[in-house]
Amino acid sequence: MIDNPSFYSVIIGTELLNGRRADSHFAHLNSELVKRGWEQKASFVVKDDPKFLEDIFRLIRADENSVMFSYGGIGSTPDDFTREIASLAFTDASLVRHKEAEEIIKTRLGERAFPHPIKMADLPKNADLIQNPINKMPGFSLENRFFFVPGFPEMAHPMVSAVLREYFPKAKEKFSCNFMVEVSEARLIDIMISLPKEIELSCLPQFVGEKRRSEIFLTYHDRGVLQEWCHFFKTKLEEEDIDYQVL
Repeated sequence: MIDNPSFYSVIIGTELLNGRRADSHFAHLNSELVKRGWEQKASFVVKDDPKFLEDIFRLIRADENSVMFSYGGIGSTPDDFTREIASLAFTDASLVRHKEAEEIIKTRLGERAFPHPIKMADLPKNADLIQNPINKMPGFSLENRFFFVPGFPEMAHPMVSAVLREYFPKAKEKFSCNFMVEVSEARLIDIMISLPKEIELSCLPQFVGEKRRSEIFLTYHDRGVLQEWCHFFKTKLEEEDIDYQVL
């Protein structure tokens, strides 16, 4: 398991971008990650464009901590090219027939598996299968970090949840401190740049009529280190006579 995974989602479908359908994958994955203490680094909604999809896959592959969930395009119709592009981007090889996937498809469809649905068994080299609890037609994964599921939410969502339960059940605990500061974020920049880079910082400006405030949120895995830098931040505020309230 990757110690500090960077989670990505790639949601494939021109129909999402032209408004014919609404996406539900982002919200589902976000919810499943957040309740385990994780979060997404980036999410892409892309049209059915093979070259563009390959570029996105290669971008994600370049992140040594990347974990990806790709939705859609693993079927056997002419606009389903995720299997082929994944093979190029993640294995630098051509598709190969996956014998277990082949047997699942033949058992599920019988004669109807030919000539086209059986092509769904052509997967990237060294692919592992992801069980589909709805119609048994599997998804697949590579290196236990790149996961490919159907575009249908009723199939994809339980498959993604099962993957997370198996491989990424819970993040390392994070500790946080949160306070509201009664000045604009510009007044706080010198303090913020004094924090070490490993401390996760979020500064959210707020407007209450003509008054400007900033919500500061600091997180880190080590409670003692976090408390030290939260104390540092508050001490600097007090030195500059800036009011704040702990949230």
